[in-house]
Amino acid sequence: MKTKFLLLGTLIAMSFFIGCNSDEKTNDGSVAAITNEEVITNSKIDASIEDVTNIAEDQFNSQLNITAKATGPIKNFLPSCAVITTVLTNNTWTKTVDFGVEGCTLNNGNAVKGKMIISFSNDFSSSTHTISYTFEGFYHNGRKLQGSKSIVRTIKETNLLVTPHPVSTASIDLTITFDDGNVYSRKGSLVKEMTSGYDTWFDWDDNVFVVTGSGTTTFPNGDTFSAEITTPLEFKASCRKSFALKGIVSITKNGASAVIDYGNGDCDTMASVTKDGVTEQVDLKK
Repeated sequence: MKTKFLLLGTLIAMSFFIGCNSDEKTNDGSVAAITNEEVITNSKIDASIEDVTNIAEDQFNSQLNITAKATGPIKNFLPSCAVITTVLTNNTWTKTVDFGVEGCTLNNGNAVKGKMIISFSNDFSSSTHTISYTFEGFYHNGRKLQGSKSIVRTIKETNLLVTPHPVSTASIDLTITFDDGNVYSRKGSLVKEMTSGYDTWFDWDDNVFVVTGSGTTTFPNGDTFSAEITTPLEFKASCRKSFALKGIVSITKNGASAVIDYGNGDCDTMASVTKDGVTEQVDLKK
């Protein structure tokens, strides 16, 4: 496969969908604090969404560049155990990526199994494309993903970068079932600007991008967590361990609040979480 890793999601996805809007209080009348366990749970959901976003964009880009010639070594994103079926019907490409019932391991160590079905127009002359995808018995690190997502990808200039570059807006509406049976829902919108690597489709390692947006996660007990990226999150594809390398997210839950600071560029899964004026390091994990 001649593919290029267009991260969105990280993503796209990314541990920032956390905060709440109810009036829950503790027995003494104080507001219940956001726990580190809740932060970590959300980070696991973020990791799942990030990977499926990457898979969808990778398949779009592989079709876009199917006749392009690489000027360097080709680095495939998907493992060789992934079986890809491509069909063109009525000017729409449909690509089914089957990771099998036994599953595959992505290059970042995350395990996936089942199928993703990705579709988009075959009109690659357009500067804007909508990439849609759904799931069929799909699991990420033992978590089942259901629902749908769309990515609107545009090539344009922005205040961040005057050279035309990919800007992707992702709409998220997913249900995530953990292996313990707990069910979470995630809704939100993210905007990713790819600021480096977009002209070398064969080398996803040089991708750099920033992400803004907001969203909510509803927990099994009904609590709805809300979050907003207040300082854009910065990512590098070459750092497979990390969530964001930089950036700040403000979160709320039941009147309680917290701030997640992703640091100054270290490639790790650590973040500083500040609650009630107290800051501690938390391993967000995947």
